[in-house]
Amino acid sequence: MNQFEHLKDDDPEDQDETVCNREEDGSINNNRRKTVSPAVGEHPLQYNYTLWYSRRTPSRPANTQSYEQNIRQIGTVASVEQFWKFYSHLVRPGDLTGHSDFHLFKEGIKPMWEDEANKNGGKWIIRLRKGLASRFWENIILAMLGEQFMVGEEICGVVVSIRFQEDILSIWNKTASDQVTTSRIRDTLRRVLNLPPNTIMEYKTHNDSLKDNSSFRNTKITL
Repeated sequence: MNQFEHLKDDDPEDQDETVCNREEDGSINNNRRKTVSPAVGEHPLQYNYTLWYSRRTPSRPANTQSYEQNIRQIGTVASVEQFWKFYSHLVRPGDLTGHSDFHLFKEGIKPMWEDEANKNGGKWIIRLRKGLASRFWENIILAMLGEQFMVGEEICGVVVSIRFQEDILSIWNKTASDQVTTSRIRDTLRRVLNLPPNTIMEYKTHNDSLKDNSSFRNTKITL
């Protein structure tokens, strides 16, 4: 049982506050986003976290502009209770179709390689067979919200990517060159996800992703 399970609300209510505003063209105006904070008596998270969703047609070539147009901010949470109310309304990753992604990032960090917090970083990648994404996604976000990685402010966010032949889990950190930190993140991932010893894990810097315009190709593989 994870440390947040006992706080789960069995009869969730919708979040009372709108966390982003959409313009007439559907874009997000982050400048008018209301501040989210824990209510009285709630258990605050160490950081606020924002959930994003993206979906694209695989046949269309990906680029920064099209990616930014396809990604949508869903909402922000500041406490354990807000997270469970929010999470209980979400479609589970295993029920998504096509080329879809959920991104849960610290508030203020966009899930883009070029973001100031991400540009010198990278990500660990775990490829999953179909049917495992929902359970692994929940485990990794609870580990992140619960500060189980013990690497200070290095963690930027986590992503679950639903694809046709496989699903992919990734965790982004700020400093790709810090091998001590990236190794600790890898080892914590193995523990919190209870990965078999022979699980292949891959690391890719965001700079390399920018060079080859790919999230998951040409990675560095480690056992």
